[in-house]
Amino acid sequence: MNPLLTKLQPYPFEKLRELFAGIQPNPDYSPISLGIGEPKHPTPAFIQNALADNLSGLASYPSTTGAEGLRAAIAGWLERRYGLPKVDAATQVLPVNGSREALFALAQTIIDPRPGALVMCPNPFYQIYEGAAYLAGAEPYFVNSDPARNFAPDYRSVPADVWERVQLLYLCSPGNPTGAVLTLEDWKELFALSDRYGFVIAADECYSEIYFKSVAPLGGLEAAHQLGRSDFRRLIAFSSLSKRSNVPGMRSGFVAGDAEIMKKFLLYRTYHGSAMSPSIQSASIAAWNDEQHVAENRAKYIAKFNDVTPLLQEVLDVQLPDAGFYLWAKVPKLSDTEFAKRLHAEYNVTVLPGSYLARDAHGINPGQNRVRMALVAEVSECLEAARRIVEFTQKLS
Repeated sequence: MNPLLTKLQPYPFEKLRELFAGIQPNPDYSPISLGIGEPKHPTPAFIQNALADNLSGLASYPSTTGAEGLRAAIAGWLERRYGLPKVDAATQVLPVNGSREALFALAQTIIDPRPGALVMCPNPFYQIYEGAAYLAGAEPYFVNSDPARNFAPDYRSVPADVWERVQLLYLCSPGNPTGAVLTLEDWKELFALSDRYGFVIAADECYSEIYFKSVAPLGGLEAAHQLGRSDFRRLIAFSSLSKRSNVPGMRSGFVAGDAEIMKKFLLYRTYHGSAMSPSIQSASIAAWNDEQHVAENRAKYIAKFNDVTPLLQEVLDVQLPDAGFYLWAKVPKLSDTEFAKRLHAEYNVTVLPGSYLARDAHGINPGQNRVRMALVAEVSECLEAARRIVEFTQKLS
């Protein structure tokens, strides 16, 4: 067996199941889960129809590069969304089966597993980054988020001898779980570091279309273009339809960026066998070419967060995030695990302990004493969960 598998930690939801083992939640309350970041809004009918109308595609083997029409639709969306000049759909875009598998696979393409190789990850973070690092033969290096900097990772705290060993840097903007969005100045600093030390930046942007301000979150390719880096050197961006279009079961996304890296990534994927079904490709073209359903979806989240956040602010230290569909709340009186455990037992509401989303690094666990709440259900259910959380927290006081 591959000995690197022993380095993998249980996923946060496995830890949550263990935390709740043996608990019988209060039967006076129906269960409400704010634990898993799985979109619950209905899939738009036109996407379902596009999938059903193209089931004949199941009779054909798909190509790893994807259909020309899909790559063109993705390139067009990038140009419209981020104000980019012409994106080369043939060399700078590749469809993938959801951003998760692509985030993992990129590390297997990039990493030279020599002694001391590092993959830099934000902390807290999406656990795929850590697993990808280990199984590529590298070690993760965690950069803690800084509440004083809107939870952006504190890259200035990283010593030069660490940067010299970094081969790949994962970032998530808008962030999971914090909702933080990197600024143009943040990107400028990261690009300068990438130029100096030669590492690749993997920009996980799957929450980019759920935001609460009039200006959409800045993307990595957009920042590169604004800073005169239109070749996107050493930059790969990841996006997905899962959150944007409420189709997590379609497993449809893309990677885009540096053409030389994309060429190597395509070679890896040809052997990896990760081609997207032609039927899914057809439905994806329909989704990428429509913005009305995205605006309607975003309006639902805006209404939901505007209703729920003030309620929770009565008892918790929590702010409206820049983007995404999570609230990242500091809890009083109890540890994050004890808060989640008692809330589940007494009020049948599930939240995810923040410490499960982070690692002990540089003397702290930046997720400790925080919980992540995914406001993915309809407004009424989220409001009911918020009322129960308020009652529970008031009881603690």
